[in-house]
Amino acid sequence: MLRLFNTHNVRKVESLEGEWEFQPLGGNIPEPADGHPRYKMPVPGCWEMHPRFGTYQGKAAYRRTVEVAKDTALRLSFQGVSHTADVYFNGNHVAHHYNAYTPFSAVIAHVPAGRHELAVEVDNSFSEASALHVPNDYYTYGGIIRPVSVEYVSELFMERIAFTPRMAKGVWEADITVYVRNIGTETSSIQLRGQLADEQLAADVVQIGGGQVKAIALTHSFPDVHAWSQTNPQLYLLEMTLYAEGSAEPVDDLIERVGFRTVTTLNNRIQVNGEDVVLKGFNRHEDHPIVGASFPYQLMVHDIDLMVEAGANAVRTSHYPNDERFLDLCDERGLLVWEENHARGLSLEQMKNPNFERQCEDCNREMVESHYNHPSIIIWAILNECASDTHEGRAMYKKQLEQIRGLDGSRPLTFASHHRERELCFDLADIVSFNLYPLWYGDEDPGELSDQARGWADELGGLGKPMIMSEFGGDGHYGLRDPLNRVKGSEERQADIIGRNLDAYTKRPFISGMFIWQFCDCRVTEGTGWLLARAGTQNSKGIVDRYRRPKLAYDTVKPYFRQPEGK
Repeated sequence: MLRLFNTHNVRKVESLEGEWEFQPLGGNIPEPADGHPRYKMPVPGCWEMHPRFGTYQGKAAYRRTVEVAKDTALRLSFQGVSHTADVYFNGNHVAHHYNAYTPFSAVIAHVPAGRHELAVEVDNSFSEASALHVPNDYYTYGGIIRPVSVEYVSELFMERIAFTPRMAKGVWEADITVYVRNIGTETSSIQLRGQLADEQLAADVVQIGGGQVKAIALTHSFPDVHAWSQTNPQLYLLEMTLYAEGSAEPVDDLIERVGFRTVTTLNNRIQVNGEDVVLKGFNRHEDHPIVGASFPYQLMVHDIDLMVEAGANAVRTSHYPNDERFLDLCDERGLLVWEENHARGLSLEQMKNPNFERQCEDCNREMVESHYNHPSIIIWAILNECASDTHEGRAMYKKQLEQIRGLDGSRPLTFASHHRERELCFDLADIVSFNLYPLWYGDEDPGELSDQARGWADELGGLGKPMIMSEFGGDGHYGLRDPLNRVKGSEERQADIIGRNLDAYTKRPFISGMFIWQFCDCRVTEGTGWLLARAGTQNSKGIVDRYRRPKLAYDTVKPYFRQPEGK
């Protein structure tokens, strides 16, 4: 399953889900049994789920054949490979990509009918070449972790659509930009036609040169649509078809699913469709002991059901862009999303890695362009707990925020900071966000600390901006019960900490959001130092454990998240 709706009627798309041949490239992995030259590995999937590869870090090769019925052009689409991929088609290198959590594609212009070999070399190791995937408080799984497909395209096809809604004099309008690619050598005349909510769309005939990508823009009014909101997540299919000069039949089509909503940050608050909202939700890692980071649809639904049952109206994709099918579910359920790029806890020295700037820019662009049309995403964020308290770090934050603002000016931007009064970048963001852990890493009172945080924000460039408590919580080891002493790490102590935090934050009108760290326990990298020496290589701050069994804190959350705003 690639998306939760059909994205094409004209273009043929085939999923490459299934067992691929698999071979580790180095390391202390035993050879397969005689007569079996390679292992088998499911795609999508994480190789750590195989009994022989539970802690394997390094390189591995995936292979399979692709059957092509007639001469064509192919577009190979990868939704996520962890973390570095080199793609080969019939032995020819056709793509290189870094970052586990953003999609990429490779186009092969002339493919004859017959059987062809597709091979992907995957690397999940830590090295100087990887600035973002480093030993961290979560685990970097290896493998082709998200869906893969092969698309049969003509020389002219649509790469993507960007849909930007707005309200103008009480009527919904939208700017629609379609990016058309010509992989041929000749200039072609093309026309776009489409429909959305019973409104017919058409662009003028334009020319596109060989080897070019052309952005074709339309603006249209939609007087009869309903707004997308938390309580009524109304979605519409935007169907575009591409015609070449002299052809009565379309050469390509692309279908996106969109919603009409606006996001603003006025008067110290966050608004969706002009109404103030308070975000109440969880930080969620894509991690599960059975599937690793490679979630099937059923487990995505289960996570959302648990969050909604607890009363959540929001989720933060910590600390990387999420699987697009999960975002489709958020669109359908009206769950508000803070999505962020991939960088967590990097020091200034790590940010000076010569690959850092380029790899962040690629991640930012791929995140925004691929997830642009999800109405559930109301915030873009960058660089969780990185060196925003330094002048050199500030320059990097400024550049990345400006990059995202240039890609999408319709959503507010933020970053989660733990630097308190030393923060130097609040003036660059639209929302100020604090990661603070009162009652866990210290004895501070949550209410007093949040009052201090508002003061720091006002003094350091965040005056007049909404404020979010983006992380707070404490360890709770599932099954460790101590109702009398309530020692650190017990379910009781965790419930107490989260309850006192929520009690303080829900009483403060200047707080526009609160995200508990975290929804589920997750695997972490094993290493030295307190952060990477967690017992069982597990971060146990989830309100449910890795198998999604609720802890006492789960019920503690419900009265705070379910209470109406202003109560």
